[in-house]
Amino acid sequence: MTPESVLSLAQQALQVTLMMAAPPLLAALLTGLLVSVFQAATQINEMTLSFIPKLLAIFIVLVLFGPWMLGVLLDYIRQLLTGIPGMIG
Repeated sequence: MTPESVLSLAQQALQVTLMMAAPPLLAALLTGLLVSVFQAATQINEMTLSFIPKLLAIFIVLVLFGPWMLGVLLDYIRQLLTGIPGMIG
């Protein structure tokens, strides 16, 4: 394996990782922001109030984007496994 191929694999792995993590994290971020604005407007200072909406938002995002995320992950794994003979020899 050449250093270029190792760097290419690492870059692809990071890209797939970001693509898998982005939808749930963005959903949690936006939900937390909305709940924080609501808490600031109503002066409710309950720390556990944002937990259930974030959990529901992440669940909805995983249901909606799950097939796409699975497809991206399977494509990467398939590409990685089919490239093993080329990496070895």
